[in-house]
Amino acid sequence: MPLALLALAVGAFGIGTTEFVMMGLLPDVANDLHISIPAAGHLVSAYALGVVIGAPLLAAATARMPRRTVLIALMALFVVGNALSAFAPGNGSLLAARFVSGLPHGAFFGVGAVVATTMVPPERKARSVSLMFLGLTVANVAGVPAATLTGQHFGWRATFLGVSAIGLAAMASLALLIPRDRVQASTTGLRGELAALRSLPVWLALGTTVAGFGALFAAYSYVTPMLTDAAGFAKADVTLLLALFGVGATAGNLLGGRLADHSLRGTLFGGLGSLVAVLLLFPLLMRAPWSAALAVALLGTAAFVTGSPLQLMVMEKASSAPSLASSANQAAFNLANAGGAWIGGLALAAGFGVTSPAPAGAALAVLGLGVAGAAYAVDRRREVAHAGRVVATHVPEQPSALRS
Repeated sequence: MPLALLALAVGAFGIGTTEFVMMGLLPDVANDLHISIPAAGHLVSAYALGVVIGAPLLAAATARMPRRTVLIALMALFVVGNALSAFAPGNGSLLAARFVSGLPHGAFFGVGAVVATTMVPPERKARSVSLMFLGLTVANVAGVPAATLTGQHFGWRATFLGVSAIGLAAMASLALLIPRDRVQASTTGLRGELAALRSLPVWLALGTTVAGFGALFAAYSYVTPMLTDAAGFAKADVTLLLALFGVGATAGNLLGGRLADHSLRGTLFGGLGSLVAVLLLFPLLMRAPWSAALAVALLGTAAFVTGSPLQLMVMEKASSAPSLASSANQAAFNLANAGGAWIGGLALAAGFGVTSPAPAGAALAVLGLGVAGAAYAVDRRREVAHAGRVVATHVPEQPSALRS
């Protein structure tokens, strides 16, 4: 694997850290800015909104720019957003800074995935995408806990200054390691990129992402009360258990990349099926501390096995203009985050119990399997139709003697 993938992973590490660290810093931010915890929670939503808006917008706006330049510029915007967060004087300015920080997120992963696949042979495309996403999963293991501890000891503003420093390191890595001659601008332009989004297979792939990762976030958004109220863990133990989720996600991400290079569709169906099984078993596994810890790790593994296959499938369905579709898939991940958390919350509000978000997530994973199955059926029908057209246009002409 080319060393240039390391530069993409460094950028992904910084983005993953700033995305998730706010959850651990909410009490500190709320106390410092004299706002309530729910009001501070809007800072998480502001970042997610920036991702959803910025992913397609920035990918479209930079469609004709060299992708190396685009990646460096996106990381520069990331640095600016986090620096503004560190020096924000009040809640309103911090909300705006978090929105700016989220803008480059989706486009960086979208364009980065396209770049990663251009630097490896076709049989290693999924692995290259998984290595870029490795930075995101490792951020949950090391980056977020370290950044949270930094904020607790030196103030939350120090955390965002540290994340800005990671962004500067990523910019330097991108400039040094991404080859100029291998990463050219898209030849399709904005019109070609937008045309890719009119494809039914692309939308089915995006729908699979929303349902599949919505299943994850339906359960993961409420994993803390499950661990404390059902499994009996102390609140102080939850941080370590969430790091265990990151370990599982890292393993699943690497496994999914390797398996998808052999069978993209098979890995996707297998990952979603495993996610259904883990989520259905969650209420049982939450009855004892050891099995609850195992459940958290298995959840990360099963969910992130599908990460690289989903990203690669969207890119393949929009092969003539993959940057915008690939970035739109990152917006789909964030819609899954919001939608999954909402559905899990409905299960809790209905009084079905503290572990009820997990079976609700299993239902979403089944929906994801259904959408993936529909996508497979559409592909098969198109392949049969294409084969029929090819045969029809190559029917050999009969000799004149036979015709007579």
